[in-house]
Amino acid sequence: MRTRPVRSPASRRRRSLLGPALLAGATVLTAVATVTACSILPSFPSSGPAFVPDGPPSFDTALPIPPLAESEVVDGVRVFSLTAREGSQQFLHDERTTATWGFNGDFLGPTLRAQQGEEVAVEVQNDLPEATTVHWHGMHLPPAMDGGPHQMVEPGAQWRPTWRIDQEAATLWYHPHPHGSTEDHVVRGLAGMFLIDSAEEQDFGLPSEYGVDDIPVIVQDKKFLDDGQFQLDAQGNEVGLLGDVVLTNGAWGAVLDATTERVRLRLLNGSSARTYDFGFEDRRPFALVATDGGLLEAPSETDHVRLSPGERAEIVVSVEAGTEAMLQSFPPDLGDVVLPSAYGGEDTFDVLRVRAAPTLTASPPLADRFADIPRLEAADADTERSFDVQNREINGRRMDMNRIDEVMQVDSTEVWEVTNRDLFPHNWHVHDVQFQVLDIDGTPPPSELLGWKDTIYLEPRRQYRLIMRFEDYADEKHPYMIHCHLLLHEDEGLMSQFIVSRGEPSRDGGRIGSADHASH
Repeated sequence: MRTRPVRSPASRRRRSLLGPALLAGATVLTAVATVTACSILPSFPSSGPAFVPDGPPSFDTALPIPPLAESEVVDGVRVFSLTAREGSQQFLHDERTTATWGFNGDFLGPTLRAQQGEEVAVEVQNDLPEATTVHWHGMHLPPAMDGGPHQMVEPGAQWRPTWRIDQEAATLWYHPHPHGSTEDHVVRGLAGMFLIDSAEEQDFGLPSEYGVDDIPVIVQDKKFLDDGQFQLDAQGNEVGLLGDVVLTNGAWGAVLDATTERVRLRLLNGSSARTYDFGFEDRRPFALVATDGGLLEAPSETDHVRLSPGERAEIVVSVEAGTEAMLQSFPPDLGDVVLPSAYGGEDTFDVLRVRAAPTLTASPPLADRFADIPRLEAADADTERSFDVQNREINGRRMDMNRIDEVMQVDSTEVWEVTNRDLFPHNWHVHDVQFQVLDIDGTPPPSELLGWKDTIYLEPRRQYRLIMRFEDYADEKHPYMIHCHLLLHEDEGLMSQFIVSRGEPSRDGGRIGSADHASH
């Protein structure tokens, strides 16, 4: 790999680590990928006829609110406990029962909540019949605590990661990350939110009473067999499993009884493949206040927000006493995909009915502006890299658990050019860091992409320039991941590994445990 020194306007030495040019033959390779990708790994088991929804439900099931996880402070460390276990639940409004997995319960998991600056530990117990992991999506933490595919927890075993919360207030989440079976584990129910609070956030008039006017909203689509079990086979769909039943916090047809004038909805796309475009049926405006990594600089008024798998958004919506509003997912703009209907691009779903009480408690005014976001400048970047996403590969290589693909230098800033070369959806998730979007095809990003991000949708054939800093955690032995968060793609190899080093940045860090890897 060629390294080319570049002089920036700030006269800093910048390295350009370019990926292979994959434009030639891209259309042909995309067509081949569409036919062959699903044969790379064996399909998840599935049997019996499918359940076909007979119209939408009546939306009269009270929205389940995941409980706040209990914790105790021991020697200055806030300690949580999570147990991954088997369970069962009735989703389909009849006697059919679905086998599920969950954390501390039958399905999904409790909401972990900690303050910026706290030391935390999570005692993870695996009571499942197979190994799993728990990844802290969006968290800045040491790679050995990240919960990626190298931190497997065997059946009956425990794992206790510990780290310091060193980032802004944000809506994060946790989910499994075992290489080759992440989609299976997430679809079965292993997921939950991790909220970071800060003292500064309390000054902005944001609704903040958990479960009352500050509401977690985990949205997942499912397909069921006629006997009530989850269908786990994507049945050849290029992007993965697209369901026809949308669960909100595990409920099909949920209603939220609002008791305040304004409600904060923390939206998480917890689906394995589907992209949503959230908004209200009456197209009422709402304030977009935060994205993956925390608050925007100011509320952004809009009437919809697109979220691909793994992305989060916090919105604040006003309601009037005695009225109702339906949160929906509109047909999402997937960009220049070859067949939008095949990837959910023409689907509309009702997601959550918001029913306002006859009398509402007054809400404080929402601040016109939040805290400034320190902007990273491309001119200050130390290194540039390019990433081409195609088929199930990044820069022409499929995931290898024993290979380090990238070496980043600690305390450095990098600019990445990321391009989806296929004609179907991908997205892009980077472990450990939050990044900023510099531009898309040379155009400044829209308002919903002006905050900190860790996951971003990649429209086909468009170039996304991202900027990020690698700080604090240099570790030559334990890698972080970069991958598509469409979980079938991730499982089939669209993932690569990087380490943060005190040495020089490079591409190809060698084999894990080998002499060339240890030399970085």
